[in-house]
Parts: sequence; structure tokens; C-alpha cells
Amino acid sequence: MSLQRMLSGDPARSSTLYLAIGVLSLVKAIAVRNDQQRFRRELLDAGLFIGVGLVLRRYSKLKAEKREELRESVPDWLLSEPATGSGGLAQVAKRQFGGEPEPEPTIQDRVKQAVGNRSYRE
Repeated sequence: MSLQRMLSGDPARSSTLYLAIGVLSLVKAIAVRNDQQRFRRELLDAGLFIGVGLVLRRYSKLKAEKREELRESVPDWLLSEPATGSGGLAQVAKRQFGGEPEPEPTIQDRVKQAVGNRSYRE
């Protein structure tokens, strides 16, 4: 799994998943403790999964702290909810730049435009 994909989404949820897989690998390592080679391999897997889970959990906490710091440094009018009537960044942007963006023209529209703009010489 790529690092970018691992860190995107909800890292707290991903960390729980990795920790659970690590614990299962640890239990599996205990179950196969008589086979020395498999025991080491399962123990290594368990350590890696638990390690990644702990790192993701730490990253999740750091991300939440940084998000809170940003919220505290941003003016209140940017964060206000549209339901309160005071606006917010999204409402201000809609007022400033207009409503919804124009839809992307379809292939048929493009062909009609290309054929319609062409001048024919005889």
C-alpha cells in the first residue's frame, strides 16, 4: 500500500485496522510457535502491523491538533454555518463568483459548435 493512500482518509480508522491485523498475527505466531521459521515470520508481520498502526494513530492525533490550530487562527466569519444566515466562506464565494459553474459541454455540443463555426467555400 502506498504511503499517500495509507495517510489519506481517516488514519484513526486505518490504525485500528492495522492494530487488529497485528494482534491477529501475534496470536497466529503463538499458535505456530513450534515451527521456528514460521514463528519468526509471523512475529515479524505482527510487529510491522502493530508498528504501522501505532504510527497511524500518532499521525491521526497530530492531524487533529493541527486542524484545531487552523480553526482557531481563522476568522469566525469564515467558519460560520450557512444555516445561521451569516454566510461562511462557501456562501461568500458563491455570491462573489456566481452560482454553480457551467456544465462541461458534451461531445455532441462540441461537434455542433465545430461544424457550426466552420465557413464553407465553394
